Amino acid sequence: MDWPALRLSLQLGVWTVVFLLPIGLALGRWLAYRNFTGKAAVESLVALPLVLPPTVLGYYLLVAFGGASPLGQIWQSLFGSPLVFTFAGLLIASIIFNLPFAVQPMQRGFEAIPRDVRDAAASCGMTPWRAFMRVELPLAWPGIITALVLSFAHTLGEFGVVLMVGGSIPGETKTVAIAIYDRVQAFDEGAAARMSALLLGISLVAIALTFALSRRVGRRLG
Repeated sequence: MDWPALRLSLQLGVWTVVFLLPIGLALGRWLAYRNFTGKAAVESLVALPLVLPPTVLGYYLLVAFGGASPLGQIWQSLFGSPLVFTFAGLLIASIIFNLPFAVQPMQRGFEAIPRDVRDAAASCGMTPWRAFMRVELPLAWPGIITALVLSFAHTLGEFGVVLMVGGSIPGETKTVAIAIYDRVQAFDEGAAARMSALLLGISLVAIALTFALSRRVGRRLG
């Protein structure tokens, strides 16, 4: 078992969820409640990582993060280190390729809230922030939980984007998915099988937890 790779994957998954929570809430709620010219284009752009081959997305991110790009140069000047082949670059890439897994379930959760419920909250004198915290978040909670769990699980299993942007630097960018690939390449099927089984178990637990929490919240709200 490659414990450093597993620890790095879990760290990447947690930080990805931490950053995607406010991004998903803001973007998902905005797309759920607003109708505007170009909305379909924005939704398509958010969903693009779902259909784009990971190596293609990874290539474009590698170019965008590289030392010759404006973003790469700005990052280098601010932090004194390159963005590619670092954990920071891997985290930004993870946020981007997990965007649809976070935004779409949250958007559906907010869309499921009846308009009259939000109007009733406003008529009761609730401020927009209080209505968001006391009414909208509890009602959209199943979608939010689904988004966070899917993002975390997808981060653990992502291979193509991680390899393109981060490479395979032990302790820095070598995740458990890459460690499994390395073990297969080395014909160490036992280690590959153990790590694969562990990822499978984590994914099953995450999905079961999502369903359990969603049902519990649904019964409480019902």
